[in-house]
This record gives sequence, C-alpha cells and structure tokens, in this order.
Amino acid sequence: MRFIQKLPYEWQVGLRYTRGGKGSSDSGDGAGKGFISFISLISVAGIALGVAALIIVLSVMNGFQKQVTDRMLSVLAHIEVFDSSGSMSDWEAKAKEAMRNPAVRGAAPFVETQGLLLKDGVMRPSVVRGVLPGVEDQVSDVARQVRAGSFDALKPGSFNIVLGYALARALGVGLGDKVTMVLAQGQITPAGIVPRTRSFTVAGIFEAGHFDFDATLAFVHVQDAQRLERLPAPSGLRLRIANMRAAPEVAAELKKTMSGDLTLRDWPKLNANWYAAVQTEKKMMFIILTLIIAVAAFNLVSSLVMTVTDKQPDIAILRTLGASPASIMKIFMIQGAVVGLLGTLAGVGMGVGVALNIDVIVPFIERLLGVEFLSKDIYVFSTVPSDLHWPDVHIIGIVSVLLSFAATLYPSWAASRVKPAEALRYE
Repeated sequence: MRFIQKLPYEWQVGLRYTRGGKGSSDSGDGAGKGFISFISLISVAGIALGVAALIIVLSVMNGFQKQVTDRMLSVLAHIEVFDSSGSMSDWEAKAKEAMRNPAVRGAAPFVETQGLLLKDGVMRPSVVRGVLPGVEDQVSDVARQVRAGSFDALKPGSFNIVLGYALARALGVGLGDKVTMVLAQGQITPAGIVPRTRSFTVAGIFEAGHFDFDATLAFVHVQDAQRLERLPAPSGLRLRIANMRAAPEVAAELKKTMSGDLTLRDWPKLNANWYAAVQTEKKMMFIILTLIIAVAAFNLVSSLVMTVTDKQPDIAILRTLGASPASIMKIFMIQGAVVGLLGTLAGVGMGVGVALNIDVIVPFIERLLGVEFLSKDIYVFSTVPSDLHWPDVHIIGIVSVLLSFAATLYPSWAASRVKPAEALRYE
C-alpha cells in the first residue's frame, strides 16, 4: 500500500481505524476491535440501503409519472394557442408561423366545448372537441387509439362522434347508435330559455388508457363543433413540440414571434393541479426517504463515539508525540467520511442497478412469490415502470455524503478534547 504510506499521517491513521483489525489499536482485546469494525460495517450497510431505496423509489415514481404524462399528452396538446377575438379565422397562417419554430412538430385547429351526452335516460358530462381528422395526427395519437370504427368517419356535416371507451360503456352505446348532446348554452324561445340539443351518430370508440379522458372526452369534426358553438372559425391551434418538458419555454418564444393578440397555454398550466400534486409528492417522498439515510448517519455517530472511547490511549500517545487537536479531529473525520463515502457508492451502485433492471427484477419476484403486484384487472399499468434521472442520483449522493460528514463533527470534536494525562492514567 505504497499510496497510503505517502499520505499524511492523519489519513493513514484514519484509514487504518476504518479497516479495523490488526494494527488498528494497541489497546483492548480483539473482540472489541471486531465489534467496532462490525458497527462500521453496519453503518456502511445502513447508508447504502438508504441511498439505494431513495434512488429506486424516485425512479419508480418518475416511471409512473412518465407513463401517465405520455398517456395524457397522447390526447392533450403540448401548447394551445387562442386568439383574443374568440376565433381564429387565419389559423392556417398562424400554424405556419408556429411551425417556423424548430421545436414545433405539428399544428392543428380545434374547437372545444362542454355538454351532456344523453342516451335512454342515462346522462354523462363530457368535453367535446372539434378536430380536423386530416391533421389531428400531427398533435395527438387519438386516431391510432381508436378501438372500434374509424376516426376518419368524422366528416363535415355528418355529425358523427368518436367517444372514449369508458364514456361509451357508461352510456351503453356502440357503433351506429345515436346519442343526444345537450349544450350548456341555451336558446331563447317564447317558453323561456331552452337548452340546445343535437343528435350525433357514434362512429368510433377510442381508448387512451387514461380514465379521465376515456370517461369524459368525445371528438367531432371541427366544422360541426363550430356550428354547435356558432363560431365562424376554429377557437385556436393545438401544437406538439419535440420535447414536451420544454413546453413553457417554447410557449414563451412563440408568444414573441407569432403575430396577433394571442394567448398561449402549455400543458403544465392546463394540468396545473395534477402537475403540482405529482411534484409535491415527489419532494415529500424524497424528504421522507432521506430520513433513512439520516438514521444511518446517526448510527455512524454512535460508531465513531465508540471508536473514540476505544482509541483514547492512541489519541493520548499521538498528542504526546506532538499531534495537535485539529489533527486528532481530522483523523476521525476521515474515518467517518470514508464510511459515508463507501456506503454512498455502494448504495448508488445498488440503486442504479435495480432501477435500470426493474423490468426484470419485479417479474422474477412475482414468479418467485406467486403474487401479482399490479393486476391487469384493477390497475391501468400492469408492470412497474422505472425512469432513472441522473440528476436525482447526483443529488442523493451529495446529500448522503454531506449527512455522513456532518455525523463526524461531534465525535471528532470529542476526540480532539481528550487529555493525554487522563487517558493514560490507568494504562
């Protein structure tokens, strides 16, 4: 170990105390040395388990968030553009302006309204979106999610409708059936205000895999929606961009480059409650699981305190040879920091390994135990997803090392306060 021999003596002594065993101390019996080494090993294991658990749990949470977000954005737009006049007669020109931004991948017009769908006394609230089938596939995956019928059946003037799977099941309708749409806006008659109604023919049923959309969303042709809303043109544009996480930044850029008095809304704003809830849950889970690392760090404190008690004769000898209190403090800080670093590295390796292979590990555990964690009959997701974010790994590693270092401060300070005469009195 020539490298270690070239280090300052504080590092040599600190690393020797970390290893324990032969040469770690000249006082006490072998059992005492082994016990302290065992506690150090437990400290390493505790920190490693805490770090690994935090990485794995956050990766699984990221995986679920990614799957839910992907399913949401298969129906929703990344960015919505509205004109202050209430309709966008020049939507094609506005679409060309938006497409000049290299981040924009597609643009399509839309009209959105709310109403009630009625069939044989069963009534369900719904969000009715008017789209242009020829270009809708540029901004959503609805056409590819149709399970029955065809999305291309939405022709202008046909008053056909494509329903979500759960919405169609709740109404008890299938292809070719008629449903009545009751609009929120009424019309004034001699008998008073009467709700406006319109009959639609079910031409398709889609399944996005997100219950909120499957149970409430319906599609009609954009021109039919304009007639329902009595609009001269589409309400606005829906845009899809290359990187959905950059939606707020791209929306801000488009606001500056597109002409007209426009309002732009990105998908985090459209789903602010859900997005905020997910982010809050992730932060709280990070804090809670960090406590596991903190508990392991407290175990490191007890380990170092016992080491300081056991090494008092060694400390006294070093002090009589000229070692300063700062050097004694440095020795035990090095010992604790090495334990924390080893635990962090082991935890990062274990956590990253599990997070990257969770699609293999979870099915193996299910087969081994004969259980199914996510039943296909109950949950939307039948497999446990994982999405490892390296910035999360870096933050977890830094927090673990800092907590371990903080745990060394008091025992190291106590070691520096040992008085040589008192420590050697009974030796």
